[in-house]
Amino acid sequence: MKKYRVAILAFLLTFGLTYGKKLPKGITPEVLKTLESSVDENSPRTRALINAVSSNDVQKLVLNKAVKDRLFDWNFSIKLKIRGITNQKSSGRCWLFAGLNILRYRVARRLNLDEFELSQSYNFFYDKLEKANLFLEKIIETRNRPLRDRTVDFLLKNPIPDGGQWNMVVELVNKYGVVPKEIMPETYNTSNTRRINQLLATLLRKDAAIIRDSQKSEEELRKMKVEMLKDVYRLLVYAFGKPPREFKWRYKDKDGKLHPWEKYTPQSFFRKFVNVDLNDYVVIYNCPAKQYYKLYSISLDRDMADRRDLTFVNLPIEEVKELTLKTLKEMQEPVWFGCDVGKELLNKEGIMAPNVYDYKSLLGIDFTMTKKQRILYRHSIPTHAMVFVGVDLDSGGKPVKWLVENSWGTKAGRKGMYVMYDRWFDYYLYEVVIPRKILPEKIRKILQQKPEVVPPWDPMYDFFTH
Repeated sequence: MKKYRVAILAFLLTFGLTYGKKLPKGITPEVLKTLESSVDENSPRTRALINAVSSNDVQKLVLNKAVKDRLFDWNFSIKLKIRGITNQKSSGRCWLFAGLNILRYRVARRLNLDEFELSQSYNFFYDKLEKANLFLEKIIETRNRPLRDRTVDFLLKNPIPDGGQWNMVVELVNKYGVVPKEIMPETYNTSNTRRINQLLATLLRKDAAIIRDSQKSEEELRKMKVEMLKDVYRLLVYAFGKPPREFKWRYKDKDGKLHPWEKYTPQSFFRKFVNVDLNDYVVIYNCPAKQYYKLYSISLDRDMADRRDLTFVNLPIEEVKELTLKTLKEMQEPVWFGCDVGKELLNKEGIMAPNVYDYKSLLGIDFTMTKKQRILYRHSIPTHAMVFVGVDLDSGGKPVKWLVENSWGTKAGRKGMYVMYDRWFDYYLYEVVIPRKILPEKIRKILQQKPEVVPPWDPMYDFFTH
């Protein structure tokens, strides 16, 4: 016990303090002197670090060559056929690209196509329109609350984001169907959304001010809302093009056979060529900051005013992994997932691996946090959605690495593909979408629970939803 008292006394004396005096709140001259003495600027190591770090991107200096050089194997035990690499460009549509990438597998198999792509612009148009309507509905609902109210503040900060979630893919496709990409191709503004988002946000904030300043009834405000949405619709048509209500389409299969023109609606195209009940897919999370084996929903994590919020089952990572593997192995289906893509990523090489950057050896500083801490302290959240299309297993059937199809074009990763090592899955993967029919009974029972509702400012209201 005596040695601890001596240590405490030494600490207090270092700051020029004595017993009975409080530690300073600010950086006093004594504190600054202590901080300065912690760095020996005359040592060769410190001089070398200053020279290197001050003149370079630190991440390039900490690339762990020993880890990078071991990660050379791109062989996989299970690998689905790749149907072409998509490119979301300068937009936050990863969730939609990943969702449509799963659906196009079904179309390509059915039509005997090597490559095929569904129109992201088509569904994105309606996502923006629906989000505008949701925003205005919530403004009507909260019109009597003060501007400093947390929900009102949340709405006004980002009225119409690009991002989204699996439930939004489901609702958009169920309501509006899908069309081939050539029927409604990309425009400059679907691929570069910053400017159009600024205009839409300005328009909606102006409309919010009108609604909140009005003394009209709720019914009268809803009539005003429809007039306001006309401007939103007009702007979307100018920027994205007008979505087709029906279209003619033909295709040539991989054997060179040209199939005749046929007329479709977006809904009939979906029924004929995709033909899947998207309501039979379940969102599974791994969020150690919340209780496992519970059902949750996140308020306002949706894009439609008359549909439900994102709802998910929270499970330990081992069970998330088991269900993902089962979908790839038994169902031969790609798996939509959400992760924190920017962490420990070699983008050029297409590698996601823990410890691929070694900051501690260079800087002498430990940055380690648990997954729970990273979530609670806003260091790591789901930032990007992609698709699993393969997995490599060891001799015992355990995953070693996962094959990922991204939506950043062929110049990113290895011609658009990435390899995710299994420990990276543990650290930075947060959600997967799994067919209901492969879920064990204990998880199906969880789906019958009344979900615990968490607010939209919860850490799990994903970055790619903002």
